[in-house]
Amino acid sequence: MKVVGIPRALLFYHYYPLWRDYFAGLGVKVVESKPTNRVILLAGLGTAVDETCLPVKVFYGHVQELKDRVDYLFVPRLVSVEKGAYICPKLLGLPDMVRHSLSNLPPLISPTINFNRRGQGLYKAILETATLLGVNPVQALYAFVRARARWRRWQALQHGGLSPMEAWAVLEGKGGGLPERKGKGLRVGVLGHPYNIYDPYINMGLLDRLREMGVSPQTAEMLPADIIAFHAGRLPKRLFWTLGQYVMGAAGHFMQGGNVDGIIHLISFGCGPDSLVGELVERRARRKGFPFLLLTLDEHSGETGLLTRLEAFVDTLQWRRGKE
Repeated sequence: MKVVGIPRALLFYHYYPLWRDYFAGLGVKVVESKPTNRVILLAGLGTAVDETCLPVKVFYGHVQELKDRVDYLFVPRLVSVEKGAYICPKLLGLPDMVRHSLSNLPPLISPTINFNRRGQGLYKAILETATLLGVNPVQALYAFVRARARWRRWQALQHGGLSPMEAWAVLEGKGGGLPERKGKGLRVGVLGHPYNIYDPYINMGLLDRLREMGVSPQTAEMLPADIIAFHAGRLPKRLFWTLGQYVMGAAGHFMQGGNVDGIIHLISFGCGPDSLVGELVERRARRKGFPFLLLTLDEHSGETGLLTRLEAFVDTLQWRRGKE
Protein backbone atom coordinates (compact mmCIF):
# COMPACT_ATOMS: atom_id res chain seq x y z
CA MET A 1 0.00 0.00 0.00
CA LYS A 2 1.28 3.44 -0.92
CA VAL A 3 1.89 5.85 1.95
CA VAL A 4 1.24 9.59 1.68
CA GLY A 5 2.54 11.98 4.31
CA ILE A 6 0.66 15.13 5.31
CA PRO A 7 2.64 17.71 7.35
CA ARG A 8 0.84 18.85 10.50
CA ALA A 9 1.31 22.54 9.72
CA LEU A 10 -0.11 25.51 7.80
CA LEU A 11 -3.59 24.62 6.45
CA PHE A 12 -3.55 21.15 8.03
CA TYR A 13 -5.88 22.65 10.65
CA HIS A 14 -8.34 23.76 7.97
CA TYR A 15 -8.35 20.94 5.43
CA TYR A 16 -6.94 17.81 7.08
CA PRO A 17 -10.12 15.66 7.20
CA LEU A 18 -10.81 16.45 3.54
CA TRP A 19 -7.32 15.43 2.46
CA ARG A 20 -7.10 12.43 4.75
CA ASP A 21 -10.46 10.94 3.76
CA TYR A 22 -9.83 11.58 0.08
CA PHE A 23 -6.55 9.65 0.12
CA ALA A 24 -8.10 6.91 2.24
CA GLY A 25 -10.83 6.59 -0.41
CA LEU A 26 -8.11 6.04 -3.01
CA GLY A 27 -6.81 3.08 -1.02
CA VAL A 28 -3.76 5.01 0.19
CA LYS A 29 -2.42 5.01 3.74
CA VAL A 30 -2.15 8.49 5.24
CA VAL A 31 0.50 9.40 7.81
CA GLU A 32 0.62 12.83 9.42
CA SER A 33 3.68 14.23 11.16
CA LYS A 34 3.87 14.40 14.95
CA PRO A 35 2.58 17.48 16.79
CA THR A 36 5.02 20.38 16.68
CA ASN A 37 7.83 20.08 19.20
CA ARG A 38 11.28 21.57 19.77
CA VAL A 39 13.01 19.05 17.47
CA ILE A 40 10.62 19.82 14.60
CA LEU A 41 10.98 23.58 15.11
CA LEU A 42 14.79 23.42 15.18
CA ALA A 43 14.81 21.26 12.04
CA GLY A 44 12.76 23.90 10.25
CA LEU A 45 14.88 26.79 11.52
CA GLY A 46 17.99 25.03 10.24
CA THR A 47 16.76 24.88 6.65
CA ALA A 48 14.63 27.99 6.11
CA VAL A 49 16.03 31.41 5.29
CA ASP A 50 15.79 33.99 8.06
CA GLU A 51 13.18 36.08 6.22
CA THR A 52 10.69 33.18 6.15
CA CYS A 53 7.79 33.48 8.61
CA LEU A 54 7.50 31.11 11.56
CA PRO A 55 4.64 28.96 10.15
CA VAL A 56 6.68 28.10 7.04
CA LYS A 57 9.75 27.32 9.14
CA VAL A 58 7.61 24.96 11.19
CA PHE A 59 6.25 23.40 7.99
CA TYR A 60 9.80 22.61 6.86
CA GLY A 61 10.38 20.84 10.16
CA HIS A 62 7.25 18.73 9.70
CA VAL A 63 8.33 17.78 6.18
CA GLN A 64 11.66 16.56 7.53
CA GLU A 65 9.91 14.60 10.28
CA LEU A 66 7.85 12.79 7.62
CA LYS A 67 10.09 12.41 4.60
CA ASP A 68 11.78 9.12 5.52
CA ARG A 69 8.52 7.43 6.54
CA VAL A 70 6.40 7.90 3.42
CA ASP A 71 6.34 7.23 -0.32
CA TYR A 72 4.90 10.66 -1.19
CA LEU A 73 4.50 14.03 0.49
CA PHE A 74 1.30 15.98 -0.06
CA VAL A 75 2.18 19.66 -0.55
CA PRO A 76 -0.56 21.26 -2.69
CA ARG A 77 -0.04 24.55 -4.48
CA LEU A 78 -2.95 26.63 -3.19
CA VAL A 79 -3.31 29.73 -5.33
CA SER A 80 -6.98 30.57 -4.80
CA VAL A 81 -9.82 28.77 -3.04
CA GLU A 82 -12.47 31.29 -4.09
CA LYS A 83 -12.95 33.55 -7.09
CA GLY A 84 -11.64 37.07 -6.78
CA ALA A 85 -9.20 36.39 -3.94
CA TYR A 86 -5.92 34.59 -3.29
CA ILE A 87 -4.20 32.58 -0.62
CA CYS A 88 -1.05 33.90 1.08
CA PRO A 89 2.09 34.00 -1.16
CA LYS A 90 3.84 31.47 1.05
CA LEU A 91 1.25 28.86 0.06
CA LEU A 92 1.39 29.75 -3.64
CA GLY A 93 5.06 28.86 -3.81
CA LEU A 94 5.25 26.24 -1.06
CA PRO A 95 6.08 23.18 -3.23
CA ASP A 96 8.93 25.08 -4.92
CA MET A 97 10.24 26.38 -1.61
CA VAL A 98 10.23 22.88 -0.11
CA ARG A 99 12.03 21.36 -3.11
CA HIS A 100 14.63 24.13 -3.08
CA SER A 101 15.31 24.13 0.66
CA LEU A 102 15.18 20.42 1.57
CA SER A 103 17.07 17.44 0.18
CA ASN A 104 16.40 13.69 -0.16
CA LEU A 105 12.65 14.18 -0.41
CA PRO A 106 10.22 11.56 -1.71
CA PRO A 107 8.07 12.66 -4.68
CA LEU A 108 5.74 15.56 -3.91
CA ILE A 109 2.05 15.46 -4.76
CA SER A 110 1.53 19.12 -5.61
CA PRO A 111 -1.70 19.74 -7.55
CA THR A 112 -2.47 23.37 -8.31
CA ILE A 113 -5.79 24.69 -6.99
CA ASN A 114 -6.69 28.03 -8.53
CA PHE A 115 -10.34 29.06 -8.67
CA ASN A 116 -9.37 32.19 -10.60
CA ARG A 117 -8.15 30.26 -13.62
CA ARG A 118 -10.50 28.17 -15.67
CA GLY A 119 -9.71 24.46 -15.51
CA GLN A 120 -7.54 24.65 -12.37
CA GLY A 121 -10.14 24.12 -9.67
CA LEU A 122 -10.68 21.25 -7.28
CA TYR A 123 -11.69 18.61 -9.80
CA LYS A 124 -8.55 19.05 -11.88
CA ALA A 125 -6.48 18.66 -8.69
CA ILE A 126 -8.46 15.54 -7.72
CA LEU A 127 -7.92 13.86 -11.07
CA GLU A 128 -4.28 14.93 -11.29
CA THR A 129 -3.60 13.35 -7.91
CA ALA A 130 -5.47 10.17 -8.82
CA THR A 131 -3.48 9.81 -12.05
CA LEU A 132 -0.19 10.17 -10.18
CA LEU A 133 -1.24 7.39 -7.78
CA GLY A 134 -2.64 5.16 -10.55
CA VAL A 135 -6.26 5.36 -9.33
CA ASN A 136 -9.34 5.25 -11.56
CA PRO A 137 -10.84 8.77 -12.03
CA VAL A 138 -14.35 7.59 -11.16
CA GLN A 139 -13.10 6.16 -7.87
CA ALA A 140 -11.28 9.43 -7.22
CA LEU A 141 -14.40 11.54 -7.72
CA TYR A 142 -16.46 9.25 -5.50
CA ALA A 143 -13.77 9.39 -2.80
CA PHE A 144 -13.76 13.18 -2.95
CA VAL A 145 -17.53 13.50 -2.65
CA ARG A 146 -17.51 11.32 0.47
CA ALA A 147 -14.52 13.18 1.92
CA ARG A 148 -16.15 16.57 1.35
CA ALA A 149 -19.33 15.44 3.15
CA ARG A 150 -17.32 14.41 6.22
CA TRP A 151 -15.28 17.64 6.04
CA ARG A 152 -18.47 19.69 6.16
CA ARG A 153 -19.65 17.72 9.18
CA TRP A 154 -16.28 18.47 10.81
CA GLN A 155 -16.82 22.17 10.17
CA ALA A 156 -20.33 21.95 11.67
CA LEU A 157 -18.88 20.42 14.83
CA GLN A 158 -16.55 23.40 15.14
CA HIS A 159 -19.50 25.76 14.76
CA GLY A 160 -20.80 24.02 17.87
CA GLY A 161 -17.75 25.12 19.87
CA LEU A 162 -15.13 22.42 19.29
CA SER A 163 -11.55 23.01 18.24
CA PRO A 164 -10.44 21.35 14.97
CA MET A 165 -8.76 18.42 16.74
CA GLU A 166 -11.66 17.97 19.18
CA ALA A 167 -14.05 17.91 16.21
CA TRP A 168 -11.82 15.39 14.45
CA ALA A 169 -11.94 13.13 17.53
CA VAL A 170 -15.75 13.28 17.51
CA LEU A 171 -15.81 12.56 13.80
CA GLU A 172 -13.67 9.48 14.41
CA GLY A 173 -15.86 8.33 17.30
CA LYS A 174 -13.18 9.08 19.89
CA GLY A 175 -14.70 12.14 21.50
CA GLY A 176 -17.84 12.80 23.49
CA GLY A 177 -18.72 16.23 22.13
CA LEU A 178 -18.29 19.66 23.65
CA PRO A 179 -16.06 19.46 26.76
CA GLU A 180 -17.22 21.10 29.97
CA ARG A 181 -15.33 24.38 30.46
CA LYS A 182 -16.12 26.21 33.65
CA GLY A 183 -14.92 29.74 34.20
CA LYS A 184 -15.70 33.30 35.20
CA GLY A 185 -18.00 33.75 32.26
CA LEU A 186 -15.52 35.83 30.24
CA ARG A 187 -15.49 35.20 26.50
CA VAL A 188 -12.65 36.31 24.25
CA GLY A 189 -12.53 36.23 20.46
CA VAL A 190 -9.21 34.75 19.32
CA LEU A 191 -8.35 35.81 15.78
CA GLY A 192 -5.62 34.56 13.48
CA HIS A 193 -4.76 31.84 11.03
CA PRO A 194 -5.64 28.29 12.13
CA TYR A 195 -1.98 27.22 12.08
CA ASN A 196 -1.18 29.89 14.69
CA ILE A 197 -4.25 29.41 16.86
CA TYR A 198 -4.41 25.61 16.99
CA ASP A 199 -0.73 24.64 17.17
CA PRO A 200 -0.15 24.73 20.95
CA TYR A 201 3.64 24.61 20.59
CA ILE A 202 3.80 27.68 18.37
CA ASN A 203 1.44 29.73 20.55
CA MET A 204 2.69 28.29 23.86
CA GLY A 205 -0.67 26.80 24.78
CA LEU A 206 -2.65 30.02 24.34
CA LEU A 207 -6.14 28.49 24.28
CA ASP A 208 -5.51 26.24 27.28
CA ARG A 209 -3.99 29.12 29.23
CA LEU A 210 -7.09 31.22 28.60
CA ARG A 211 -9.32 28.39 29.79
CA GLU A 212 -7.18 28.00 32.92
CA MET A 213 -7.83 31.69 33.60
CA GLY A 214 -11.57 31.08 33.34
CA VAL A 215 -11.95 32.48 29.82
CA SER A 216 -13.89 30.82 27.01
CA PRO A 217 -12.01 31.40 23.72
CA GLN A 218 -14.16 31.95 20.63
CA THR A 219 -12.53 31.51 17.23
CA ALA A 220 -13.54 32.22 13.64
CA GLU A 221 -13.92 28.48 13.03
CA MET A 222 -16.81 28.49 15.49
CA LEU A 223 -18.75 30.92 13.29
CA PRO A 224 -20.91 30.01 10.28
CA ALA A 225 -19.41 31.02 6.94
CA ASP A 226 -22.32 33.34 6.10
CA ILE A 227 -21.71 35.45 9.20
CA ILE A 228 -18.02 35.85 8.35
CA ALA A 229 -18.85 36.68 4.72
CA PHE A 230 -21.44 39.28 5.79
CA HIS A 231 -19.05 41.21 8.02
CA ALA A 232 -16.10 40.88 5.64
CA GLY A 233 -18.34 42.28 2.90
CA ARG A 234 -18.96 45.46 4.89
CA LEU A 235 -15.40 46.67 4.29
CA PRO A 236 -15.10 49.64 1.89
CA LYS A 237 -12.94 47.48 -0.38
CA ARG A 238 -12.76 43.69 -0.59
CA LEU A 239 -9.55 42.25 0.83
CA PHE A 240 -7.21 40.56 -1.63
CA TRP A 241 -6.42 37.63 0.68
CA THR A 242 -8.94 34.92 1.60
CA LEU A 243 -7.44 34.30 5.04
CA GLY A 244 -7.47 38.03 5.74
CA GLN A 245 -11.18 38.19 4.85
CA TYR A 246 -11.77 35.38 7.30
CA VAL A 247 -10.10 37.31 10.12
CA MET A 248 -11.80 40.60 9.29
CA GLY A 249 -15.22 38.95 9.04
CA ALA A 250 -14.85 37.32 12.44
CA ALA A 251 -13.54 40.56 13.96
CA GLY A 252 -16.55 42.47 12.63
CA HIS A 253 -18.92 39.93 14.16
CA PHE A 254 -17.17 39.92 17.54
CA MET A 255 -17.23 43.73 17.75
CA GLN A 256 -20.88 44.05 16.76
CA GLY A 257 -22.90 41.92 19.10
CA GLY A 258 -20.65 38.86 18.95
CA ASN A 259 -21.00 38.31 22.71
CA VAL A 260 -17.31 38.55 23.57
CA ASP A 261 -15.59 40.74 26.16
CA GLY A 262 -12.46 41.38 24.11
CA ILE A 263 -10.33 40.23 21.18
CA ILE A 264 -6.88 38.69 20.96
CA HIS A 265 -5.27 38.74 17.53
CA LEU A 266 -2.42 36.30 16.95
CA ILE A 267 -0.08 37.09 14.04
CA SER A 268 3.28 35.90 12.73
CA PHE A 269 6.26 38.24 12.62
CA GLY A 270 7.33 38.96 9.05
CA CYS A 271 3.95 38.13 7.49
CA GLY A 272 2.88 40.94 5.15
CA PRO A 273 -0.86 40.11 5.00
CA ASP A 274 -0.91 39.63 8.79
CA SER A 275 0.61 43.06 9.38
CA LEU A 276 -2.01 44.72 7.16
CA VAL A 277 -5.01 42.87 8.57
CA GLY A 278 -3.72 43.29 12.12
CA GLU A 279 -3.57 47.05 11.63
CA LEU A 280 -7.11 47.14 10.24
CA VAL A 281 -8.53 45.12 13.13
CA GLU A 282 -6.68 47.18 15.74
CA ARG A 283 -7.85 50.48 14.26
CA ARG A 284 -11.45 49.31 14.25
CA ALA A 285 -11.16 48.12 17.86
CA ARG A 286 -9.72 51.47 18.95
CA ARG A 287 -12.51 53.42 17.25
CA LYS A 288 -15.10 51.34 19.07
CA GLY A 289 -13.23 51.34 22.39
CA PHE A 290 -13.19 47.55 22.24
CA PRO A 291 -10.58 45.68 24.37
CA PHE A 292 -7.90 44.36 22.02
CA LEU A 293 -4.59 42.56 22.43
CA LEU A 294 -2.16 41.91 19.56
CA LEU A 295 0.29 39.05 20.05
CA THR A 296 3.12 38.59 17.55
CA LEU A 297 4.79 35.19 17.31
CA ASP A 298 8.23 34.19 16.08
CA GLU A 299 10.83 31.62 17.11
CA HIS A 300 12.11 34.03 19.79
CA SER A 301 8.77 34.57 21.52
CA GLY A 302 9.03 34.05 25.25
CA GLU A 303 6.52 32.10 27.31
CA THR A 304 6.81 34.39 30.33
CA GLY A 305 6.11 37.52 28.31
CA LEU A 306 3.07 35.99 26.66
CA LEU A 307 1.64 34.78 29.98
CA THR A 308 2.15 38.19 31.60
CA ARG A 309 0.33 39.99 28.79
CA LEU A 310 -2.52 37.46 28.84
CA GLU A 311 -2.98 37.79 32.60
CA ALA A 312 -3.00 41.59 32.38
CA PHE A 313 -5.54 41.52 29.54
CA VAL A 314 -7.86 39.12 31.37
CA ASP A 315 -7.61 41.20 34.55
CA THR A 316 -8.59 44.28 32.53
CA LEU A 317 -11.60 42.49 31.06
CA GLN A 318 -12.69 41.33 34.52
CA TRP A 319 -12.34 44.86 35.87
CA ARG A 320 -14.40 46.29 32.99
CA ARG A 321 -17.14 43.73 33.56
CA GLY A 322 -17.20 44.58 37.26
CA LYS A 323 -17.79 48.25 36.46
CA GLU A 324 -20.78 47.54 34.21
